[in-house]
Amino acid sequence: MILVINICKERLHYFEFVKPICDILDKNNHKYFVKSYRELNKKDLEKCSRIIICGTSLYDNEFALNLTSFEWIKSFDKPLLGICGGMQIIGLIFKGKIRKMTEIGFYSEYFKENFLGFFGKCEVYHLHNNYVDFSKLKEFEVFCGKEFSQAVKHREKNIYGVLFHPEVRGKGLIDEFCSL
Repeated sequence: MILVINICKERLHYFEFVKPICDILDKNNHKYFVKSYRELNKKDLEKCSRIIICGTSLYDNEFALNLTSFEWIKSFDKPLLGICGGMQIIGLIFKGKIRKMTEIGFYSEYFKENFLGFFGKCEVYHLHNNYVDFSKLKEFEVFCGKEFSQAVKHREKNIYGVLFHPEVRGKGLIDEFCSL
């Protein structure tokens, strides 16, 4: 069972950032449930087999003010994928710093190694104002990103992060993660 975590402050943003993930999971017959990070509890973390932390809108950074709600990430031992804001949360939990950089639209990114089915030059969709520089976090390997980290994996745990939005372009990445 996959836990999909909603970090959106506004209800309407659910339909742009969480629902597309659910649609991909439905299409690929993955069982899941959705919870807001504000309502998450220990039983949710125990009953899931993996977690996807969805992104949110450009100006919704409320999650960054509530990082204590994500302290469980450090000790979580199941696969975890953070998308955009979810990747930023992962970086912040591991003591990274938020930086400003706006990117909106389709970009070509180069993956130096296979990353959840992505390899070589791939087109992805960016929608963010912020990022965390994972190149300064020794626990993580950067798989993609020239100026700043676009795709990362923890060196010892199954913790993955992408700054781009695979629910828009690259839906196979989500299914690949769910099949780990």
